[in-house]
Formats: sequence, C-alpha cells, structure tokens
Amino acid sequence: MSSTPHLSAEAKAALPRHVAIIMDGNGRWAKERHLPRVEGHRAGAESARVIIRTAGELGIKYLTLYAFSVENWNRPKDEVDALMKYLIHYLKSETPELNKNNVRLEIIGQVYRLPEAVQEHLRKSIATLSRNNGLTLIMALSYGGRTEIVEAVRSIAEKARKGELDPEDITEQVFSQHLYTANVPDPDVLIRTSGEMRVSNFLLWQISYTELVVTATLWPDFRKPQFFAALEEYNRRHRRFGAV
Repeated sequence: MSSTPHLSAEAKAALPRHVAIIMDGNGRWAKERHLPRVEGHRAGAESARVIIRTAGELGIKYLTLYAFSVENWNRPKDEVDALMKYLIHYLKSETPELNKNNVRLEIIGQVYRLPEAVQEHLRKSIATLSRNNGLTLIMALSYGGRTEIVEAVRSIAEKARKGELDPEDITEQVFSQHLYTANVPDPDVLIRTSGEMRVSNFLLWQISYTELVVTATLWPDFRKPQFFAALEEYNRRHRRFGAV
C-alpha cells in the first residue's frame, strides 16, 4: 500500500510564490500506449486538474501552465482542432470547480489567433472567476517568449514615437510592464516534464533567475507525488540572484 504523498515541513515553510510548468510529454505518453495523441492530451488535462487543485490547497499564489505555444500551430490540423475542442470542453467542465476553489484565471499569448469559440469560452471563464482571490491560474495559449518580447518592444517604441515615453526612462521595470505578465511576479521555479533540457521559448524574460527543475516524468504521469518532489528540490536550492 502506497503512503499518501506529503511535503516536508521545510518545503511547506518556503513555498514558491509563482510556479511555472512546461507540460511536456503528452504525445510520447500516448505513443508508448499505442493510443492516439489526443488521448495523451486528455490524460494531461487530468494532471493539470490535479496540480491546479494541489497548488491552490498549498497556498501557492500563481501557477502558469504552458498549454499551447505559437509553434504548436504547425502541428497537423486535425490535432490542433482536437486540442481546441478539448480546451472548450475543459473550460466548460472545470470552471465551476475552479470557482469553488477560489481560483482566478488569466490568459497570456496571442489570444486573437485562437478560434472565436475558444475566445468566447475563455472570456466567460475569466469573467466567472474574476472576483476570486486564491490561486491565480495563468494559461499560456498561442504563446511564445520571443513574440511576447517583440510585442513589448513595439508597444514601447510606439509610445516613444508619440512622445509618451522618453527612451532614457526605459528600465527593466518599464519593459516588464509591457509584457503579457505585467503585475505578475517572475516565476520562482520552472518545472519541465519529460526530461527535455530546454525552455522552449517560454517566459524568456521572466525566468532570468528562476530555478529550473527537470523531471523525466511525462506530463500525464505528473501528479501530486511528482509535484511535491519538484517543490522539495526547489526548497534545496540557494537562490543568490547573482550575489555570493
């Protein structure tokens, strides 16, 4: 009989404020089981459900999930269409549970590229959850870190062109306020599943001093024990932010 997973007292006392996750491995999980790729995404959605609930229960304030990248538009149309339909299904089925658990929802990325039906359900879910003050769930959809930075540069350049912003006044803080994540603290820890050792164009500006935790576990198998193990690993790190 397996024991109930738990966090050490030390890890509970030093929880990260913001956790970001690259949810990788759905396709490989399905391939290993000779299943269609969409079944991997379905299983991955259950992992997301568990981790969102657990993060809220622990008192973590921000959880950012890399759900769909700008590069993912290059996948086969059938797979993309299935993902969009499943996203609508997820929003319909999970918004009441998120609301019950006091979760807010924010979206970062080129939302305008998503199908209108997806955008409509996102708007409804965001509005329904807008008054909650527990965990803030940030879903990165049609997201790319380089795209985010380029869009921030364009916005700053336009303000400078109009005389609304002096180039001499552009600081790191000013730049950060033009990113999708304005007013959200940078991630304390970035977890990547599936064992790949890369950041995949995710939150490139924001993770400058973020602790990276990579696990070989495929995302559909990443549940509470694996999440706790990642938080324990984070707790063992000594964050110096460039100092001694």
